[in-house]
Order: sequence, then structure tokens, then C-alpha cells
Amino acid sequence: MTEQRTFYQQRGFAQRVGFGNRPAVLIVDFIKAFTDPACPLGADFSPQVAAAAQLLEAARKQRVPVHFTTVAYEEGFPDAGVFIKKVPSLAHLKYGTPEIAVDERLQPQAGECVWVKKYASSFFGTALAATLTAARCDTLLIAGCTTSGCVRATAVDSCQNGFHTIVVAEAVGDRAEGPHQANLFDIDAKYGDVVALVEALEYLKGLRTED
Repeated sequence: MTEQRTFYQQRGFAQRVGFGNRPAVLIVDFIKAFTDPACPLGADFSPQVAAAAQLLEAARKQRVPVHFTTVAYEEGFPDAGVFIKKVPSLAHLKYGTPEIAVDERLQPQAGECVWVKKYASSFFGTALAATLTAARCDTLLIAGCTTSGCVRATAVDSCQNGFHTIVVAEAVGDRAEGPHQANLFDIDAKYGDVVALVEALEYLKGLRTED
């Protein structure tokens, strides 16, 4: 996509947002329903989960706030709106089922929020933005799935809420390569920076921790 990137840059897109000074890490929907290929919603995200685990390890060492999201609906799906009409497989995401749990390879620790959402964006219908603002966070590092769905929607809303939006390329995935690459390109062009895992890890490593 070098030619397309050059075309965008010539027209004032795809500039760098850069990292801020007070980050948080957000793991979007790496739950069992999405990381188990046997589930209709799922795919094999093993490499992306492994990359997210590295991101978590670095963030925790630096005492960076960590957040997760899951998706869960009430019995009968009164809270799923028209979304479940568009994606009937969302019926696998019911409260009380193992499918909505965060993948055990990314087990949340004490004090780390797991936000329950109903739609694509991690910000829609949750207190994520208020919580990040209260913690004086200015940067959001995003991992998770899917790139074309919940990651993209989250990145757009992260930008709209005023955060330096950083999508870690190796730590996000989709069910198909075409939507994955197209959305990474578009996020990088318009809403945030798509960065390599090594760059994100170096950024976290370089933070000065507060007493």
C-alpha cells in the first residue's frame, strides 16, 4: 500500500499523532467467543493474543492502567437491539456463559477493569472515557479484535474523546486478511497511529513510574 499511503500523505492524511505521557492499555474483546475458532464468532488469534500478552506484561511493570472489554447480553437479548438481527451469532454472548470470559492467556489482574459493552465501540455505553480522564490518561494503546469491527470503532471513539490513539499492529486481528489490512490502513490515515509491537514496548519501557 506504499502508493496509496503516499497519495494520502500528499493530501494531508496519515500524519503522526505520537505517544503522550500517561498511557493506558485496552484489550478489546479478546474473549473466549472470539479467540476460539470453534465458535461462529471466533478465529485463531493466537499470535495476536501472544503479542497482547507482551503488551500487558510491559504495562504492568510500569504500573500503566489496564482495561479489558467483553460483550454480554441478557437472556432474550432485550439489550442487543438491531445489532443481533445483523449478527445473529451474537446469541453466543450471554451473561453466565464461559464465552464472555477474557481469554485465560490474558487473565485480568486485581484492579483492572473489564467493561461490558453491547456494541462495537469500547466507549459506547460504558464509563471508559470518564475513567481514563479521571486517571489523567492521554494515550490509549489498543489491542484486540476485530480490526474491522470493535477495534476500529474503539479507535475512532478514542480519537473523538481526545486521546492519542495507538493501535498495536501485531496485537490486533480479524477473521479475514483483507478487512484487517484495509482497516489498519484507514485507522492509520485518519484516527491514530498504527505502530509495531516493538515500538509500543519501547515506549512503555521508557516511561518514568510515579511513586
